[in-house]
Amino acid sequence: MNKAVLRRLYKQKRKNLSTIEVENLQGNIYQQVFEFNFSTTNTIHIFLSIERLLEINTNPIIDFLLLKNKRIVVSVSDFSTNTLKHFLFDRKTKLKVSSFGIPEPVNGIKIDPKEIDLVFVPLLISDEKKFRVGYGKGFYDRFLAECRTDVKTIGLNFFKPIKEITDLNIYDVALSDIMYAH
Repeated sequence: MNKAVLRRLYKQKRKNLSTIEVENLQGNIYQQVFEFNFSTTNTIHIFLSIERLLEINTNPIIDFLLLKNKRIVVSVSDFSTNTLKHFLFDRKTKLKVSSFGIPEPVNGIKIDPKEIDLVFVPLLISDEKKFRVGYGKGFYDRFLAECRTDVKTIGLNFFKPIKEITDLNIYDVALSDIMYAH
């Protein structure tokens, strides 16, 4: 299937999940994250969840990583250029929900994407080759192109990968791994 069809389909599938289903799926993904070996990673980028889109709640992951003394990085979206600016995040960071429903830091130290060791990537669905379908604006494609070539990338998703995304392009980059509910 192509990205446009998959985007519509998986937005709807996510919307159809009950609260209990979301909690169970998240619990399964949290367990995978908590068991992951973070010993070689220090600086970790993670997305802040958009509640109205029923994205995986990343707050428990952030709390876990902060307890592991990892440097957490979150982003501010620039919709005029479809790019992200990145900032260190800790318990003192103040957040404000943007007009697009995205929690974003209002204070924090700006950080270069080259300093990031691992990126947790939001997605709607992925395929067996670890390519992803996001919301279609290219924010993460641009961001990941700015990172080091050895950056680890992990997609977080409720749904099992599909066989194939049929309309990949030169900007699509396979992720290192996908964590989804089993």
